[in-house]
Amino acid sequence: MTHSFDPTILREYDIRGIFEQTLFEKDARAVGQVFGTILRRTKGEGARVCVGYDGRLSSPALEAALVEGLKSTGVNVERVGRGPTPMLYYATMESSADGGIMVTGSHNPPTHNGFKMMMSKKPFFGAQIKEMGVAATKGDFEKGSGAVKDVPVIENYIVRMLKDFHGTRALTAVWDPGNGAGAEVVSLLAKRLPGKHIVLNGTIDGTFPAHHPDPTVPKNLEQLIAAVKAEKAAVGFAFDGDADRIGVVDSQGRILWGDQIMQILAEDVLKNIPGAPIIADVKASQALFDEVARMGGKPIVWKTGHSLIKNKMAETKAPLAGEMSGHIFFADKYYGFDDAIYTAVRFLDIMTRGADYDLARRYDRMPVFINTPELRFPCADTRKFAVIDEVKLRLAKSGAKVSDIDGVRVTGKGGWWLLRASNTQAVLVARAEADSEANLEGLKAELAAQLKASGLDLPTESVGH
Repeated sequence: MTHSFDPTILREYDIRGIFEQTLFEKDARAVGQVFGTILRRTKGEGARVCVGYDGRLSSPALEAALVEGLKSTGVNVERVGRGPTPMLYYATMESSADGGIMVTGSHNPPTHNGFKMMMSKKPFFGAQIKEMGVAATKGDFEKGSGAVKDVPVIENYIVRMLKDFHGTRALTAVWDPGNGAGAEVVSLLAKRLPGKHIVLNGTIDGTFPAHHPDPTVPKNLEQLIAAVKAEKAAVGFAFDGDADRIGVVDSQGRILWGDQIMQILAEDVLKNIPGAPIIADVKASQALFDEVARMGGKPIVWKTGHSLIKNKMAETKAPLAGEMSGHIFFADKYYGFDDAIYTAVRFLDIMTRGADYDLARRYDRMPVFINTPELRFPCADTRKFAVIDEVKLRLAKSGAKVSDIDGVRVTGKGGWWLLRASNTQAVLVARAEADSEANLEGLKAELAAQLKASGLDLPTESVGH
């Protein structure tokens, strides 16, 4: 049997669609057939794959169809159950399985769902996902009857995370998994940590009744901020729908963005691994790269995208990497994948090892830059990369100082501006940062002029993810 996927669901880093509009159970079965066939033909008989699923209402049905597809190719399936995406990564890495597939809609609306995949302990993305579409239309699937067994890992996963917690000082922390897939793990973990831990929205509910689980949106942190202030807590942690992205607030309710979280984590890592490379994506503040250098590390600016970051970590042997979106990757003592709950454990460990560590005071010591939010605005897939090429060409002629690692990041008076094409949507992404309001306005004017020369306007508001 051949199968055709809706072309909109085969993305750069995952498969993602709207359940029963662009993504169906038959798609899940086909994903299993294609992925299982690849495993059989590269790993041979006895290939094993771990499968997990998040708390969305559509996830159990999609997981069942996925397992059916995998089994039909002769691949053996280990079902790790409902939980966060990093728990699936953990199970796959720890058991040395040949592959792993997570059924998850990540931080997208409740009607969305999809699949994140890994093979041979590496991300499965980009051209590999595109090739799945081609393979499905050919219908050339392996045949067999793989074994299927339930292998719950939630307890082992929690124990593994706690292995790297050495703090002893009791403090108050608030945790908000947002009714996402990490809610059960967070609730169980919090009971085993010293101090007082308050868990908000600690039951898994795929309708996300309290607020949407995306910690990069300030509105979604309002409940956490209020609870931190009410409880006089030292810190608050928030997670996205599948708990691979983190948000942090200090005791005053101030939000620490991805590059600020990274400053604190990098400081600790570099004490133990002097001179280590630390990776962040092109959207991160110059403050982070400057601080890493000041602390004796080697700052590396890299492309946005969790799969791209993971591969760069493996190449450079970096112990730590992060993105503005809140994906944080620990290879120091851990496996190198993005795990927001583990990141919170390491963050809390830093705060509770010292007798007088104060996150708000640490925040006050951070270098201050003024920046725009991430501005995302529509641009057709057929046009977005062409716009970047046009801007590059004009900048080259002008003699501007440009990094073209991912789009263009232009260093100008007192700061920088960025323009890049999204790998997953018909969107351009822009951001600017400077040491003063006047310099920021100047950089934004430069960015706006480049966009105007390509027939576009710089937006004042951002479109959603």
